[in-house]
Amino acid sequence: MAKIDLTIYPEHRDRAIQRVKERKIVIPTFAQMKNPDLIPAKVKEELGSIGLWDIHPRNLFRISWKNEPKARGGGFGGVNYFELPSSLTGTPARIIGLVGKWFPTGAHKVGAAFGCLVPRLVTGQFDPATQKAVWPSTGNYCRGGAYDSALLGCQSIAILPEGMSRERFEWLEKIAGEVIATPGSESNVKEIFDKCWELRRSGQDLVIFNQFEEFGNYLWHYNVTGHAIEEVLKRELGPKDNFRGVALTTGSAGTIACGEYLKSVFPGSKTVASEALQCPTLLRNGFGAHRIEGIGDKHVPWVHNVKETDMVVAIDDNAVVNIARLFNEKVGREYLVRKGVPEAVTANLDLLGFSGIANMLSAIKMAKYYEMGENDVVFVVFTDSMELYSSRIGEYRQEMGEFTAFDAAETFARDLHGERTDNLLELSYEDRKRIHNLKYYTWVEQQGRTYDEIQAQWYDPDYWSGYRSQADEIDALITEFNQRAGVA
Repeated sequence: MAKIDLTIYPEHRDRAIQRVKERKIVIPTFAQMKNPDLIPAKVKEELGSIGLWDIHPRNLFRISWKNEPKARGGGFGGVNYFELPSSLTGTPARIIGLVGKWFPTGAHKVGAAFGCLVPRLVTGQFDPATQKAVWPSTGNYCRGGAYDSALLGCQSIAILPEGMSRERFEWLEKIAGEVIATPGSESNVKEIFDKCWELRRSGQDLVIFNQFEEFGNYLWHYNVTGHAIEEVLKRELGPKDNFRGVALTTGSAGTIACGEYLKSVFPGSKTVASEALQCPTLLRNGFGAHRIEGIGDKHVPWVHNVKETDMVVAIDDNAVVNIARLFNEKVGREYLVRKGVPEAVTANLDLLGFSGIANMLSAIKMAKYYEMGENDVVFVVFTDSMELYSSRIGEYRQEMGEFTAFDAAETFARDLHGERTDNLLELSYEDRKRIHNLKYYTWVEQQGRTYDEIQAQWYDPDYWSGYRSQADEIDALITEFNQRAGVA
C-alpha cells in the first residue's frame, strides 16, 4: 500500500520544535481545518484582531473553507459557496461553487501547500532552521507555499512562469525569500521542472514541494475540500435533487481528488476533468499555450487518479477571457441584469477568477451533455477571485478596446448560453488508460519516478487508498508536535 513517508528524523524534528516554540506557532490539524469548532477558543480570540492576509502564525487556522467572509478579524461559519442561477448559465441544472477568495492569499492553494509542507515539518524531514522550501507553480500554489512558509518560520523560493499576472509577482516579492521567473506562461510547466533540477544540482540545502507529484496536495483536497462540498450538498439537496458530480480544471490534479471522496458518499456521481482547448493534453495528447491562469498543462500530474475520471472537456480560453470581461466590466454587468440575472448575483461575479470561469463552463458542458434538469446538481470550485487578476482587465482594454454593450451581448449569447458539448470525451476504460500512460513520458523518463510505481497506480487497488487514509495519522503527529513545543 502506497503512503506518504512519515518516517521521523528526531534531530531535525527537535530543531523544528524549537523554531515553532520560539515563534509561538501552533499547527492546525486536518480535523480542525474541516471543522473549525475544534479550534481552541484562545486561537479564535486572537484571530479577532488579525487580518486575513496578515503574516501571522495564527492564520494557519484560517486554512479552511469556513472563514467568515471578511478581510479582518473574521471568525468561522459555514462553508463559503455561491450558486449560479439558470438565467446566467443557460442550463436548468443547479451549478454551485466553493468560494476560494476567503482563504489567506485569496486562493485555496494555501491548503494544498500546507498538506505538502506540514507532514515533513512535524516528522523532521524538513528542517526550517537549515533548509529552504521550494514551491514550483504556475501561480497560486507558490503563493500559498511562500505564505505557509512565512507563517511557519521557513525560508522559501517561489518559482512561476514570467507571463503570470503582475499581482502575483508584486505580492511574492514581499513574502518569498526568493522569486524565480521561468520562461513562458501558464502552460510552460516543464520549464518549472527544469528549474527544480537546476536547484537540486546547485548544492543548496533545500526541499522541493512539487504540487504535481506531492500526495499531500491530493490528501488535503480529498479530506478538506471533499468534506466541504459534502456539507453544502447536505444543506442544499432537496428530496428530489440528485448530485451528479464535480467539474474541475485539472491543474496539479489536487482539487479533483475531492471527486473521489464524493463518489464514496454519492455513488454514481461523476468527475469531469477540464483543460484549455488551446492545450488539449488529456483530450487529444495535444500541446500549446493559453490564458487560463492557474491550471497547468502539457503533462498528466502524478497525483491524478485517472481511473476515477469520467469525462474530459476542453474550454476555449477566448471564452474565458470574454466572460471575465462580461463579469467584471460595468457594461457587462448591466447587460446581465437586463437579461434577468439578479443584481445580487452580478455583484458577486468577481468571485470567479479565470480557472473559476473555466470550471463553470465545464459544468455547463457536463449539464448539457447529460441533459440535466432542475433537480440535478453539479459542483465546481472557484479557486480564486478576480482580485488576483485586476491588472488583466486593464490590459484587455488596451489590447481589445473598450467592452461595449454589443460585446456583452455577443459574449453572453456565444460564450455563455452558447456553450456546446463539442471538445468533450466521455472516457472509456481504454481512454483512461491512454491518459494514464502519458504520465510515463514526464514522470518516469524525466522526473525519476519508477516503472513499478506507474504500474501500481493503475493496477494496484490499494495504491490510492493508502494515501487517502493518512489524515488521522498526520493529525496525531501534528498534535504530538504541538504538545512538545508547548505553545498550545
